[in-house]
Amino acid sequence: MTEESSHETPKEEQPTHKPVEKHVHKPVESAHKHKSTGLGKIFIVVFVAALIGSYAGVSLAGLPLTGEAVKEVEKQEPTEPQPSLGAIEMSGLLDDDAMKGNADAPVTIVEFSDFQCSFCARFYSQTLPEITEKYIDTGKVKLIYRDFPLSFHPQAQSAAEAAECAGEQDKYWEMHDMLYENQESLSTDNYKKWAGEIGLDTEKFNNCLDSGKFTSEVENDFAAGSAAGVSGTPSFVIGPSDGKGELVVGALPFEDFGGEKGFKTIIEEALAAA
Repeated sequence: MTEESSHETPKEEQPTHKPVEKHVHKPVESAHKHKSTGLGKIFIVVFVAALIGSYAGVSLAGLPLTGEAVKEVEKQEPTEPQPSLGAIEMSGLLDDDAMKGNADAPVTIVEFSDFQCSFCARFYSQTLPEITEKYIDTGKVKLIYRDFPLSFHPQAQSAAEAAECAGEQDKYWEMHDMLYENQESLSTDNYKKWAGEIGLDTEKFNNCLDSGKFTSEVENDFAAGSAAGVSGTPSFVIGPSDGKGELVVGALPFEDFGGEKGFKTIIEEALAAA
């Protein structure tokens, strides 16, 4: 399983969220003991700054930590045993969820994401366009979006329901895009405003959203993801549409990086196996 760039989840009853990774730094003993006090103070300042940076997902230089430094995932602890790579039946993950691409495409990507997850937004803006151009628009891959709202994101559940309500009027992907492109402004009032902007019947949309019509649908997606071993967002199951898929965790880049597979290689391997 590739574990790069994702958002993780707390245990039931909205468990406590642990930082993605802690980097514990052990001080090296100085040979000059008379300088230990001053050096110790400097070390403590640097150590605390580094630790805070690791919690926030940034380096001391202000840049995102990547690769081994930080697993870019927002994560909850898994409630089900995680499957082995390649052991997930693709057919068991298919529901009536939103789909992008040719229904008969030989490879399927099932995405489990959270509209309030910053790494999910990164995948949406940086990687999905290339996957769409090279694989979805060419009929090789279909993408199925399933909701995995993390409990520590207060707008994630309602945003997912807003997208489902838009889908009822055949505007799922328009609302999906609006939510990610306005991630810092998620709110029920804005969902209703954006519904009008993308051409929905706002009265019908508002009634759908206010009634909680799709609450159980979103909860079912979350349960399906947990059963498949998903514990953070974004996570993907990628494989031949009629076979078994691989669980891939994180907002990976399209191309390979640092000796790790990117989406292009993973998709090509799935196409070869289809």
